[in-house]
Amino acid sequence: MTTYGITLLSGGLDSTTVTTYAKSRVDSLTALTFHYGQTHSKEIQSAQKIAHMLGIRHELIDVSFFSKVAWYSALTSPDLFPMPKDRPLVEMGVSIPITYVPLRNTFFLTLATAFVESEALHSIEIEGQDPAQIKTIILLAPNALDYSGYPDCRPEYYDKISQALMYGSKMWTQYGIAVKIDTPIIHMSKAEIVRLGIKVGAPLELTWSCYEGGEVPCGGCDSCILRAKGFLEAGLADPLLVRLGKRNEQGTL
Repeated sequence: MTTYGITLLSGGLDSTTVTTYAKSRVDSLTALTFHYGQTHSKEIQSAQKIAHMLGIRHELIDVSFFSKVAWYSALTSPDLFPMPKDRPLVEMGVSIPITYVPLRNTFFLTLATAFVESEALHSIEIEGQDPAQIKTIILLAPNALDYSGYPDCRPEYYDKISQALMYGSKMWTQYGIAVKIDTPIIHMSKAEIVRLGIKVGAPLELTWSCYEGGEVPCGGCDSCILRAKGFLEAGLADPLLVRLGKRNEQGTL
């Protein structure tokens, strides 16, 4: 049995943890990183370093045109929409913030499925592999607990989108190969994700979670706040801040 796997690697804490987790569980693993017109390339640079350190195949996909259609977001149109800063934790998850990028995960999952389906079809139709000996999986890192209210981070979304992608694919229609969407951290707290990342040996010191692309994390965006909360509750120092020689708001490295 051969498993062809795709992991969506943004360069952040969560996706790096999931990618490292996937490395020992998938026979043929490819990490995809999308340049979708986001405001900075810091996370892309982090993803490249992380994939290299993990020794896995990495593909950087340029879909920068996406920012033209998914323009209603602070991540794709920073000149139009200011980045929310210093939001209280109680506000996160109550409403969908302006950092939400319209249908981003739906777009990414469609591309990832096309990639892994191409791998499976080539294996069957060109290399002659038995379809019954092939599995496909897409791993990604949404989280439904410590998150900013994004609708495409909910378990019910992934239940629906996996069915749509399966029924729209040749590998399912003709060969009976389902695409499995695995979201291993979707029910974890940020502290649990931090502990998992440490356990699997993820290079967390190379990750970048901040919505801004400065030399150091801004500390005020939702992503920075949630990351700091996770390390604080896990009782661990953030390896990125340690590497940068910086301290978080709690005064610990």
